[in-house]
Amino acid sequence: MGDSTEREQRLNRVYAAQGTDDIEQIYDEWADDYEEDVFTLGYTVPGVAAGFIGRHVPPGGKALDAAVGTGALGDILRVLDYSDLTGIDLSEGMMRRARAKGAYSDLRRMMLGEPLDFPDDAFDACFSVGVFTEGHAPPESFDELVRVVRPGGWMVFSVRADVYENGGFREKQQALEDEGKWWLVRMSDAFTMFPAMETSHDGRIFVYQIS
Repeated sequence: MGDSTEREQRLNRVYAAQGTDDIEQIYDEWADDYEEDVFTLGYTVPGVAAGFIGRHVPPGGKALDAAVGTGALGDILRVLDYSDLTGIDLSEGMMRRARAKGAYSDLRRMMLGEPLDFPDDAFDACFSVGVFTEGHAPPESFDELVRVVRPGGWMVFSVRADVYENGGFREKQQALEDEGKWWLVRMSDAFTMFPAMETSHDGRIFVYQIS
């Protein structure tokens, strides 16, 4: 609860988090108010990402929602007939809210940037929104996400635009393409992530196909 200034302060607290334990605690404490806060600030990323998923990824396969949060993306995808969704997240509090939506067949606590407890080629697609941003999952997270998606499968994810340019994401994404791990299908134009904020960062959606 609170006005826009308080909501912006909570969001900025996450961006300024110091380490994994701090991030986990902040999200656990924020879980009950998270959606009201971010959607009051106009959070656009799940809706924009769902549009790209619907355009490129056929429903019916097994998909991973990496850093599921409260399940906002899954709630949209459920309506679009993506029914076999597995979610992972660092925060048990956020996953509790995601579980209540009924959009996920499985939810597990795992952290991006570390080995994932899935076999190779376990999924037909992987989606991830809102986590490739300041102070969150590193570019090296892509190594494991690529590993668990089958050849010919899809990855659709958001990256905050300034973090893409300055946080090592551009270089890592290009390196994986140079190594023949995936190929870029689409990079969106930059769009405003939180239109109701006084100062909001831009984001981009990326669509890759696994080689």
